[in-house]
Amino acid sequence: DMLKIGFVGGGRMAQALIKGFISAGLTKGNNVIASCAPDDEVSISGLKELDVAINFKNSEIVHSSEVTILAVKPQVMPQVLNDIKTSVSPKHLLLSIAMGITIKQLESELPHNSRVIRIMPNVPALIMKAASVYSTGNNATQKDAEITESLFNAVGTCHKVPEYLFDAVTALSGSGPAYVCTIIEAMADGAVREGMPRDLAYKLTAQTVLGTASLILNENIHPAVLKDNVSSPAGSTCEGLYCLEDGAVRAAVIKAVHSATERCKKI
Repeated sequence: DMLKIGFVGGGRMAQALIKGFISAGLTKGNNVIASCAPDDEVSISGLKELDVAINFKNSEIVHSSEVTILAVKPQVMPQVLNDIKTSVSPKHLLLSIAMGITIKQLESELPHNSRVIRIMPNVPALIMKAASVYSTGNNATQKDAEITESLFNAVGTCHKVPEYLFDAVTALSGSGPAYVCTIIEAMADGAVREGMPRDLAYKLTAQTVLGTASLILNENIHPAVLKDNVSSPAGSTCEGLYCLEDGAVRAAVIKAVHSATERCKKI
């Protein structure tokens, strides 16, 4: 049977997830209902294009759904939980993608037997290439975990992790696109310095990153092995790698993940 899925919050991430779920055959547009702010014309327009029902009352989203995805900003979550708590029953599965909102926080504001799962996709969900992780609440079942994995595998990959890793996950896969973009920009700048047109430099760099990542994932190759395979003795790659080591690029990236993790713990 097609899942009846509700979204509290109808922004870009919610719309990306809806597209992925429908494309994977897990639901249909007429089985999806979403809420957003009544004056959010951009979200309303996007949701209409997906042919999903729109309701501005958050409680109605829960009433109409088997699975409800809470896709709102963290600062809005207290109001959302207050809106829906009288509508939540043991038959409802709630998935939260709000950054920094813990399972304990969610469960404390909902009925004691609520089935809650915390999940974190990242920006590449917009093109169905997300790296998502999830953690289950006290009342979530094995079936709930399977539903979560089937939904989020439809927009990329999905892994179960203990909740204490969420800050590190946020620093790695959540913030990671920004780190990768910085590397792409720097590599392209280097090529431009050598006379390459900028548009070509960006295309070649991005395709190189995409192809390398695909090799690592599809062929299950360790990054160090792939690096060594590209590095001929006394060759140009070895010279470039020496410059990266001399500039402590590896240490800088490790520090970036650590600092971002520590920042997540304080937010």
